[in-house]
Amino acid sequence: MRVQRALALAGVASRRAAERMVEEGRITINGQIATTGQLVGDGDVLAVDGTPVEAEVTRTYLLNKRVGTVASVTDPQKRPTVLEGMPTELRLYPVGRLDLNTSGVLLITNDGELAHRLMHPRFEVPKVYDTLVEGRISADTIRVLRRGVELEDGITHPARVEKMERLHPGGTWLRIQITEGRNRQVRRMCEAVGHPTMRLFRSRYAGLSAGKLELGEHRLLTTDELTRLGRLVELER
Repeated sequence: MRVQRALALAGVASRRAAERMVEEGRITINGQIATTGQLVGDGDVLAVDGTPVEAEVTRTYLLNKRVGTVASVTDPQKRPTVLEGMPTELRLYPVGRLDLNTSGVLLITNDGELAHRLMHPRFEVPKVYDTLVEGRISADTIRVLRRGVELEDGITHPARVEKMERLHPGGTWLRIQITEGRNRQVRRMCEAVGHPTMRLFRSRYAGLSAGKLELGEHRLLTTDELTRLGRLVELER
């Protein structure tokens, strides 16, 4: 396999970050400085800054994120992160972001290649949000959300939007499915049509739901779930 993929699978860095490390001359194969795209075989010695790379067992977890936790490895403001309570023997990181006030499904992994593909816009990974917005929303407004909303970074792709049967005084529950990964996209879409978000829960990501997990709980993905994720992003193992 190519050197950047080997580094990602070993848990050294994401594929993109691994490519930068190769370009910086930090990676060697059998003692020789590697080049981007160079192939690595089973018998080759891959090293970072002179230290041999040992293959790391890859693990992917599904977390039911709580509101108030930061979806990053560390936080300069010392707020709790989504890694609190996760296994510490692995170099885990979240796949993408959920903002501080959003809860729900978030994948946590040390599989750099899988994470890279899940976040790549090419694969249009579906994300479903149960969204409570202010006010009573009209059918015309729902059609606008479905067609695409003009935001400061361009019009959004078509979305699946349905009214939920859940009732709330002064608000409307919507189920919104998007395939883009823009920052705070669902919140910005709803605000753009005059219905700011009151509550946001990601109920599904790449076809995976929280199931019976309580907020703050996590579980390891099954082999079948990993296989389906791989097929979704054209990743063969």
